[in-house]
Amino acid sequence: MARDCSVGRALLLEAVYTVEWGRVFLSTAVLHYAAAAVTDRGRKRPSNEDAFGFSVEHGIYVVCDGMGGAAAGEIASSLAVDEVLNLFAEQAGKAAITLQAAAEKAVHAANAAIHSRAQRNAQLSGMGTTLVGLVTDEQRALVVNVGDSRCYRLREGKLEQLTLDHSLVEEQVRLGRMTRSEATRSPLRNVITRALGTQRNVTADFFEIEARPGDLYLLCSDGLTRELANNKIEMLLGDEIPLDEICLSLTKAANKAGGHDNITCVLVKVEE
Repeated sequence: MARDCSVGRALLLEAVYTVEWGRVFLSTAVLHYAAAAVTDRGRKRPSNEDAFGFSVEHGIYVVCDGMGGAAAGEIASSLAVDEVLNLFAEQAGKAAITLQAAAEKAVHAANAAIHSRAQRNAQLSGMGTTLVGLVTDEQRALVVNVGDSRCYRLREGKLEQLTLDHSLVEEQVRLGRMTRSEATRSPLRNVITRALGTQRNVTADFFEIEARPGDLYLLCSDGLTRELANNKIEMLLGDEIPLDEICLSLTKAANKAGGHDNITCVLVKVEE
């Protein structure tokens, strides 16, 4: 499911927004943000529990991967996207707060909405969702994540993962208790250690970054990263084609590699 405050619901969205730096830096430099996205059910799953949304106007981009069985995963991911986008829309024009404060408020609102919904409906008990988001304000940017959906940055042709997975095997790898090869083969590789909505409170990770002209940011669910190695993602992101076509190329490659899960990607390009 897709959500965009300014464009409307669709599987494929594209938007451009201009931010004037002069208000802060007394400069005539201008940044343009362009975004495109696609979500796909994949080849094995009967439904799509991923959701995405963005509002270039409000500088917010988000991908969620729901879980919980039946329709619960779809509900959880959609609730999270709606809460985050609505909060940023409501804050527009109000007293300025830091990017992290805004993101923290959005994460807590999304977590509360999902948890409350599950408490009221026994059939939705235990539902939850991952979340990865990018918040932009002129050249400043913030990445936020809960779970194992990821944010990557392609800068000068080099791919870098900006988030840390909240998954059992990734945490074991970081602790040196499991090799990367063992993690890839582990039957526990689908176990995540943090999610929105499963508990009354949740802790998100935040990473402050500086956006530069030419940067390309990829937000994606694990249906993409489980199928494609980083070098393959780097190659596809480097293609000199429109953003929507890159999204489709990523999805097609993930499906060709197996398509075992839902596949969602949002691309955000920073331009002068």
